[in-house]
Amino acid sequence: MTTTIALAGKGGVGKTTIAAMIIKYLMQTRPGPILAIDADPSSNLNMVLGLELTWTIGDIREDLLAQVKSTLTAGGAAMGTLPGGVTKREYLDYQVRSSLSEGECFDLIAMGRSEGAGCYCAVNHNLRQVIDAISKHYRYMVIDNEAGMEHLSRRTTRDVQHLLVVTDPTLRGVTAAARIADFRHHLDIHIENTGLILNRLPGGNMPAALETAVDALDIPLLGVVPADEQLAAFELSGRPLLALGDDSPVYQAMADVLVEIL
Repeated sequence: MTTTIALAGKGGVGKTTIAAMIIKYLMQTRPGPILAIDADPSSNLNMVLGLELTWTIGDIREDLLAQVKSTLTAGGAAMGTLPGGVTKREYLDYQVRSSLSEGECFDLIAMGRSEGAGCYCAVNHNLRQVIDAISKHYRYMVIDNEAGMEHLSRRTTRDVQHLLVVTDPTLRGVTAAARIADFRHHLDIHIENTGLILNRLPGGNMPAALETAVDALDIPLLGVVPADEQLAAFELSGRPLLALGDDSPVYQAMADVLVEIL
């Protein structure tokens, strides 16, 4: 069975950093392969994982639609095969598997750019089936979502065991986290557990007003991740965050969270 951990939160709160720490923890403590899915259109999870990224799901989707249009122009059938007798499902399966960036104990799929003009329903349906079929071969799946969780709302993944809503240590951030957490009730998928990660807290002390706002949420606070100069230096230099030492306070904070929820 695949255990799915999804992250959500407004832009700039450090979701991708938290995703990297989760993958680092799983690599070091949990047997089995990991599939990382970068569902943010900005597609930078590969950078913190130290991988090259050349081909995204968005690229594959647009390329398929271009081929379909070309087939229609030539008098072909919209639901038929592509040139060479390849079905759309076969094409997507091959291209998605080819798009995997391979790391040590984990692979990465990047969803890439959002949809342009045109009808994507049939393509997205096939993509969901392909990605779901691939993910069954992994013990863990870690999904770095955009704020609106479009990747989840379009049901391009299966059910989620743990949804981690990430916020920065501001009242505005916690308010946004509350809205994002509420959005989970409107997704047509099952989410077993939802919790809050308070990221980049300076000094380790939570102001009273912030603590009151966090306590008012309908999801529990799972952990507090401190602000850390070493992590900031890694991000400024572009070094992969997987190279952070195990003594990093950021890594230790997330390891404590994962020990509890897993």
